[in-house]
Amino acid sequence: MGIKQTAIDMVKGTPAGRVLLKGRRQIVEPIREQKILKSQFSFVNRQKNHSKLCIILAGYKEPLWEDVFGRLAAFAPADMDVCVMTSGLVNDDLREIARKNDWSYLSTEINHLSHIQNLAIRLHPNAEWIYKLDEDIFLTEGVFEKMLETWHEVEDNSLYNPAFVAPLINVNGFTHLRILEKLGLLDAFRATGMTDMKYTEGVRADLNISQNPDVSRYMWGETEPVLRDIDALAARFAQEPPSYSVCPMRFSIGAILFSRDNWVQFGGFPVTFYGSKYGLGDDEEHISIYAGYYGKAIIICENALVGHLGYGGQTAAMMEYYEQHRDRFALPASFR
Repeated sequence: MGIKQTAIDMVKGTPAGRVLLKGRRQIVEPIREQKILKSQFSFVNRQKNHSKLCIILAGYKEPLWEDVFGRLAAFAPADMDVCVMTSGLVNDDLREIARKNDWSYLSTEINHLSHIQNLAIRLHPNAEWIYKLDEDIFLTEGVFEKMLETWHEVEDNSLYNPAFVAPLINVNGFTHLRILEKLGLLDAFRATGMTDMKYTEGVRADLNISQNPDVSRYMWGETEPVLRDIDALAARFAQEPPSYSVCPMRFSIGAILFSRDNWVQFGGFPVTFYGSKYGLGDDEEHISIYAGYYGKAIIICENALVGHLGYGGQTAAMMEYYEQHRDRFALPASFR
């Protein structure tokens, strides 16, 4: 811990210090927010004005792009616009990937994750359904369609109103246990002792799911062959009777679907700085708070599955694992 952080923690530890820090935030943060909102951006516009839009945050995990974007190109519905976003940088390789696939490309001068997502949505005014992806999400066949079908099923035939819908994600504080439960692997995973076997958001509770790369390796099939092939497993889940679960806590939003109406209702993603100076995680926290405050449900489509390389604390180890096991991440030849 640095001297600066130690000093901040000491100030936070007193009532007067907390008031002082709150006052400083009230002065400084609006200035920072206005600077971001007035900053420059570049938009290569190839949208077809579809009602569905997929926005994908990228720019920092280049070794994954061949497989991540190959899967996106293979499984993106024809009636969906795609916008690749790089926050705080321009990447020529991603510009070229977007060009080859006839996707839009958005880059911003300042790196703030909520800002670029809001901007992308505003630049696609006809988009009523927004899929948001991170650049370490490995899509599978039918995932977009299954998520939207689940939204309509919940909205039309249940007592819930959706805040957003997510697929089963193999490395995720909530859905990794749902996957293991569906496969009868809870006892086997419990025997490893890697986590406390409780649903978690992975930020403040059981951190093993987000920090221990052994958990990610397990969920990518290191010792359980059934977890090794996400495409076969996704096809298996897709053939099951339609089902969904409700997540009662903050959910890691690496792959989600939400409506434009909900985005408007929650005021867009917040240009705040709690997670970091880039707003890391503030979008996730905000949309989860919105779900609880407005009585809307976080819905998990249990007929759709995607792979997630791993959380930030696992990235270095999992990038190495990815290079060693490309076959587990690559787009199957039948879809190329």
